Amino acid sequence: MKEKGGEGEWQVWATTDMLAAGRKELRDVLAEVVRKAVESGWVNSETADRWLEELESGRVLKEGWPKYKVGLTGGGALEVEYRSTSPNNIEREARRFKTMGLEGGRHFTVKMPEGGRDGYVSILKEGLERAAWLSIHGSGEQRRLAAEFVGYILERARKKGGAVYEKAEEVVEGGKAVGSLRLAGFEREVDGRLVKVLGGGAQPERGKSGRTLLRIKITAEVDGVRNDYEIAFGKYNNVVGRAVARADAPDGREADAKRLSALIKALTGREPNIRRMKDGTIIIECYEGHLEGFMRYAELAEAIARWLEETGRR
Repeated sequence: MKEKGGEGEWQVWATTDMLAAGRKELRDVLAEVVRKAVESGWVNSETADRWLEELESGRVLKEGWPKYKVGLTGGGALEVEYRSTSPNNIEREARRFKTMGLEGGRHFTVKMPEGGRDGYVSILKEGLERAAWLSIHGSGEQRRLAAEFVGYILERARKKGGAVYEKAEEVVEGGKAVGSLRLAGFEREVDGRLVKVLGGGAQPERGKSGRTLLRIKITAEVDGVRNDYEIAFGKYNNVVGRAVARADAPDGREADAKRLSALIKALTGREPNIRRMKDGTIIIECYEGHLEGFMRYAELAEAIARWLEETGRR
């Protein structure tokens, strides 16, 4: 409530979030008011449709969660958002995500309501991925909250169906896969080459150009040849990782390039691009999809996530 004009007149504001939780008789009357308001041109149909959906169905809750919008943006990205004119409701959701183990700015964004207009809590892709990860690996309360939230969002996406559900499921499965594997002891045959990984790690470093690079180091044995491989990722127009085949490697550059290519494909499921320069240099290139594949490994996941955040990719 607030005083209007300082003349002793007070206004009491009740949001649709609150009213939709009330008795059915109240919701029915308010729905009729909204319909009349649309007919009179006092409110646009898009806003009215949202109010009516809340009022007519009652407040949709699953384990205490209010109704989140789940859909796709024009660019095909997943959109998960809760809107309300109530500051208390927005603050409640933000607190819940912090309790879950999510970080504001990194995993979700908040805009408080102003002047009777909606505020929102928007869950970023990284937030849903992290919630999916916490639903398996979090501590007791974190894991419970995360599992409820992820299940609820998938349920909302399933009702939308089609591309919305496919995208939500893809993000959730990707989040659950982060850090689920280990480099040490990894073994797989790919394209007739036996790949055995002994260990590895990742760390950021400052490049000569001033950019912050991410250097991934992996010790592996490919076709019985042991080597220490390095791939330097940089953020340019896109995420690009490069490694240079070594001339002093057993059987020369070409053999070294093929062994590294097999290693990358075995670990990420994606074959890298091999560029052969006029001076004989061979460059192995990786892209964003390869980096997402590397995030499945516990030794690399956290460093990759932090680098992506610091370089503004997410």
